Amino acid sequence: MRWKRTLSVVDCHAEGESGKVIVGGVGQVPGQTMFDKRVFLETQRDEIRKMVLFEPRGAVWHNANIILPSNNPEADMGFVILESTEYPAMSGSNTMCVATVLLETGILPMQEPVTNLVLESPAGLIRVECQCKDGKVLKVKLVNQPAFVYHRDAMIEVPGLGSLRVDISYGGMTYTCVDAADVGMQIKPDEARDLVDLGQRIKTAAAEQLQVEHPENPAIPGITQTVFCGPLRRENGVVRSKNAVIVSPGRCDRSPCGTGSSARLALLHARGELALGETFIHESIIGSEFACKVEATTKVGPYEAVIPSIAGQAWISGLYQMGLDPTDPYQQGFTLSDTWFSAL
Repeated sequence: MRWKRTLSVVDCHAEGESGKVIVGGVGQVPGQTMFDKRVFLETQRDEIRKMVLFEPRGAVWHNANIILPSNNPEADMGFVILESTEYPAMSGSNTMCVATVLLETGILPMQEPVTNLVLESPAGLIRVECQCKDGKVLKVKLVNQPAFVYHRDAMIEVPGLGSLRVDISYGGMTYTCVDAADVGMQIKPDEARDLVDLGQRIKTAAAEQLQVEHPENPAIPGITQTVFCGPLRRENGVVRSKNAVIVSPGRCDRSPCGTGSSARLALLHARGELALGETFIHESIIGSEFACKVEATTKVGPYEAVIPSIAGQAWISGLYQMGLDPTDPYQQGFTLSDTWFSAL
């Protein structure tokens, strides 16, 4: 056997959403911050993402993370997120996978009943509280970077749909937030393909018609996601709602989505529908849950913002080495529109 590249990979998922963690084989990645390293990987080493996530080694619903040492003295470790079509600044489900892998594989020491970590993401430092028992991480609660609303009640024109009211909110990625009822959806598993079709068209229209630029880091991508929001329900002292995040190039997030939850927390708080410290249970299209809160308020440039916390659990499902044969004709993988849908 002769491989030109060997990656050590831990398979993991957070509430149903894949989050592979690459723990070895990448080598040195230059850059002072994780955002710098993200830019280097995107512009100079994108073949790693394609190798891991594209077929025949990956699939459209796979995500990955590269564990890297951080130069920040506050951070225990850093990571860069790889997704199907982009390098997000932040991801809640991927952070849960990274924290779980770091502790359960012994890369970082686990303290029971609680291990506190500081992880550097491309979005900045993420403080993580892990509840642990018998060597297992039972819950990961992360405090995200600030989330805020760019546009409220904006009207866009969507091909084949017409005029649609949307909100644009940032939670680590930038979301077009749509009330599912406005497009006749209930966020059920059998609606997944229709939600993807609508979500891609809505996101594309919003990106063309509404201007956004992160006030502190203009290099953070603009509108790249759609989140369909279900109605709010108050049950046993908590606020609940379903959601479906549409991830490019066209699929539903299997988890409730950490950055999508953060974006929705900012929107709910701005509307006066969720109070500081009130528990919000965000449900995914498959019924998995994240427990969310607005921990504090702040400002990001001209925008009123919230400090969101998101809690869920991740599970390791495999450990293996991924190799690349030098004669493999698909070294950087391939995509087909039967499953990769359409990069609208």
